[in-house]
Amino acid sequence: MAENAIYIPQDSDFVPASEDHKKLTSSEAVTGSKNDMRKRFFAQKSAVAGMVILILLTFLALIGPYLTTHSYDDQQLERANLPPRAPVLSSWGIMDGSETINKTDGRVTVNRYEELGIMDEYYIFGTDNLGRDMFARAFMGLRVSLIIALAATVINLFIGMNFGVISGYFGGMTDIIMQRIIDIIGSIPTLVVVTLLMLVLQPGMGSIIIALMLSGWIEMSRIARAEVLKVKELEYIQAARTMGASHRHIIFREIMPNISGKLVTQIMLSIPSAVFLEAFLSFVGLGMPAGSCSLGTLLTDGFSNVLLHIYKLLPTAALMILLMIGCHLVAEGLKKASE
Repeated sequence: MAENAIYIPQDSDFVPASEDHKKLTSSEAVTGSKNDMRKRFFAQKSAVAGMVILILLTFLALIGPYLTTHSYDDQQLERANLPPRAPVLSSWGIMDGSETINKTDGRVTVNRYEELGIMDEYYIFGTDNLGRDMFARAFMGLRVSLIIALAATVINLFIGMNFGVISGYFGGMTDIIMQRIIDIIGSIPTLVVVTLLMLVLQPGMGSIIIALMLSGWIEMSRIARAEVLKVKELEYIQAARTMGASHRHIIFREIMPNISGKLVTQIMLSIPSAVFLEAFLSFVGLGMPAGSCSLGTLLTDGFSNVLLHIYKLLPTAALMILLMIGCHLVAEGLKKASE
């Protein structure tokens, strides 16, 4: 070709990339991003500590109720309100089953294990007013609360993520209409919606999950929409469009993997919020039915006896505090890792 010849573009110069090439390119980019995020996350000691706490709590929620010979719902009225007693510590004078009780004639220290002749029995967290083992009930309550929180969070993620991604990606009138729907739903206080719903539905795990689901997805939707608005005009999205990628491919293969860090962070913050809301509903009598077991019902029972038997409140409160700390440490670690 001569030096001064004019280049004329040909159709063969603009052949769209094959689907295999697009998938490979997208996969390589996402894999590299995930590896970097994983390294930054595990480089933070606080985030690792939070993950260890959550793994330990989950493990105890699964096996905790079976670490004792007493069932969480086995009632023995003659053993009601027994203080904590541990196998090894009791021989050292710690958690030996003795309890100091305030009476009108002064403070008296008693040991009901000796009075009942059950010195070979151990209740590590004590018993409630129906003689049920608080150790088994605490971890069973943790299991129930985690199931409720995780189920509500997964549903909120599915609804909120899809709603927000569609709204932010297509924009225009679609975005305006969808955001007005969110404004209308979000203008109603969550506690009002949840309380009214719980008054209509029968108390139970399913009712609480539905109640938490009604408005819990809104914040997830707003975060997903904001992240989509940030990335949808970036170079790699424009390159995917130039190569002829469909909307479905761009949303699920290009956008979703790159906003997942923010959404996972929101998930870790949604779990303690759901646990707190379940505890509130149980505290006001709108949560789990009487006789059932969750962190909320255990906190309610412990609060009503806190002046007489503080040991009924402390284990459940400690589990909830650890759960909050673990979730927030992991969420903060994910936030820093995704920046």
